[in-house]
Amino acid sequence: MTRPKELDDFLGFWQITREIVDRASHQIGCFDGTAMFASDLRGLVYREDGILTLGAVASMRATRCYVWQTDGPSIAVFFDDGRAFHTFSLNQALPMASHFCAPDTYEVTYDFSRWPNWSSNWKVTGPRKDYSMRSHYIRAVVDTGT
Repeated sequence: MTRPKELDDFLGFWQITREIVDRASHQIGCFDGTAMFASDLRGLVYREDGILTLGAVASMRATRCYVWQTDGPSIAVFFDDGRAFHTFSLNQALPMASHFCAPDTYEVTYDFSRWPNWSSNWKVTGPRKDYSMRSHYIRAVVDTGT
């Protein structure tokens, strides 16, 4: 089985499709966009940009930014402001991690079994939250114009 072995394996552009099931509000949603992993002094900066549609609300532009860093055999993910988010191991077939943001719990499972296509599956629970998000990443072909 091929899977990423180091942080730099994520460098570049990715197409994202995301399905969202919000059980608390009884809404289904989707996100279609792109992500880019780019090197900077902090590690790899992950930026995603796309269109989010949730329930009957008008579609809107949505963006997200994280910083990924090497942490031994693992990858540590941080919010853009430097706060720790979660850490996962590249040595596992289906790495899992969690993050507690009182009073909510965020649990993720990454799936690299079809690398370079990969996915993340989030389950978020709390007093007012009960949703899941499954994101699919496919390496984007970038037209360089040459």
